[in-house]
Amino acid sequence: MLKGHKASPGVAIGRALVINNSPVRVERLTVDSSNLQLSRLESAIACSKDQLQKIAEKSKINLGEDHALIFESHQMLLEDIEVLDQTKTLILEHKYSSEFAYQEVTDQFIAVFESMDDEYMRARSADVKDISQRVLKNMLGIPLCDLSTLEDEVILVAGDITPSETAVMDRSKVVGFLTDIGGRTSHSAIIARTLEIPAVVGLGNISSSVTTGDLLVFDGDFAEVYVNPDETVIKEFEEKKIDYRKNKDLLKKYHGLETVTLDSKKIELASNIRSTTDVSFVVENDSEGVGLFRTEFLFMNTDTAPSEQEQFSVYSEVLSSLSPKPVVIRTLDIGGDKQVDYLNLEKEENPFLGVRGVRLCLENSQLFKTQLRALLRAGVNGNLKIMVPMISCLEEVLQVKELFSECERELEGEGTEFSKDYEFGMMIEVPSAAIESDILAKHVDFMSIGTNDLIQYTVAVDRMNQKLMNLYTPYNPAILRLINLVIQNAHEAGIWVGMCGEAACQKELVPLWVGMGIDELSVTPSDTLSTRALIRELHYSQCQKQLERVLQLGCAKEVENFLK
Repeated sequence: MLKGHKASPGVAIGRALVINNSPVRVERLTVDSSNLQLSRLESAIACSKDQLQKIAEKSKINLGEDHALIFESHQMLLEDIEVLDQTKTLILEHKYSSEFAYQEVTDQFIAVFESMDDEYMRARSADVKDISQRVLKNMLGIPLCDLSTLEDEVILVAGDITPSETAVMDRSKVVGFLTDIGGRTSHSAIIARTLEIPAVVGLGNISSSVTTGDLLVFDGDFAEVYVNPDETVIKEFEEKKIDYRKNKDLLKKYHGLETVTLDSKKIELASNIRSTTDVSFVVENDSEGVGLFRTEFLFMNTDTAPSEQEQFSVYSEVLSSLSPKPVVIRTLDIGGDKQVDYLNLEKEENPFLGVRGVRLCLENSQLFKTQLRALLRAGVNGNLKIMVPMISCLEEVLQVKELFSECERELEGEGTEFSKDYEFGMMIEVPSAAIESDILAKHVDFMSIGTNDLIQYTVAVDRMNQKLMNLYTPYNPAILRLINLVIQNAHEAGIWVGMCGEAACQKELVPLWVGMGIDELSVTPSDTLSTRALIRELHYSQCQKQLERVLQLGCAKEVENFLK
């Protein structure tokens, strides 16, 4: 039995699919038979072409025509005459192995694309990298894993599961996630909860200790994983799975009810989403709107930045589908653990403290303005609220507001219809922003507290560092005091304040958020009804008294013990 960290509830029983996406690098090797190497090259190209054709066909069904075109363009690059001719020359003249020759040629093409000034052409380097790795792995007989073309139900096992992988996976075939690293706030955990897929993270070395095909069973609530268990354990988990579904069904009685305490304190209960496909989860779980639309997934699930029109279509679909419910759309939050190859971001010593969120957007103002224009245009289709991440000072707020004004002037000059009724807000996830929230609150319409990053920046802990998980906790009194300060400052300025981090639905902490006077909680759709059920059993006045006592405690353990 392996023990990890709870990430997403539910019981999973299934066969392992171990993902190893480490890039392949081959050493220089000379050979005797060039003809054999030419044959290996042709076979690998043919195999890769067949794989890409199947992926494109599957993508049309799962993701739509636009995404299928990406893989069709990859097929064209795969057959590039110049790449193939240069590879064959190296094989024939230098007697190189087919894999080394192909790697040499594609490395040169990648370098050329990366050095170009044109952004579109630089983005082609990511395409060549992807194709090169596919061909090299086919030459070497390394199994390829394409999560968009899964045939059977599997439990994904990996060092970590990246946002770009989950963006294209066939979620109907994935019954669980298990990863070596991560905590409750890692992106694999967040996505698992959004998709209602059971998950355990931070298992240490499960990706190297489990083999594809092994039978796995686990309960996401207990974070214990059994590998190839006996029939007794399997039967126990099958019964657990039935019980879990029954408990989920019991929560349906809260569908259609208000999220309100026993003494009439109303809380708006919204959902966190990442794509248009998640809207169905919002409706199904009776969320009162969207408190966080993570737009970065639009940028991660493609080889180039989405155009203004592409973004407009997505934002409009979400807004119109949920109108008149509020939809808070977060602007691009790339950087840290979320990277996009085609943006060619510089490698940083500490990306979590580097160019990410609003910092990246202000450095790439045209990229940012494209998104803002799309948002403003889409706002006519619903109740739009735009939220900017990673704000650390007033200067950034003012710069962003100026870009909004520029976009409005441009659209007005073009005669293009756009919304003038949207709300402009900011995330509180940097301690400096929390401390001067009284000043910042005068310049925005709302604030939303992102606890995932606020915790890591306040306690100086990388939330992916397994050794420091004991320090990464929302129970830390400093975190609670900062959150309480933000809510007080927001209300004094006459604006509303929400919370969209993973702590928003932790059952021990919800009474504190209620006691602080939080206006909105945004949770994963699957947590909506259980959070509503909890709030409807609380007294606001009692939550306030409990908060007073908690704020006097000195350490996280004291807080945790008191609340439990």
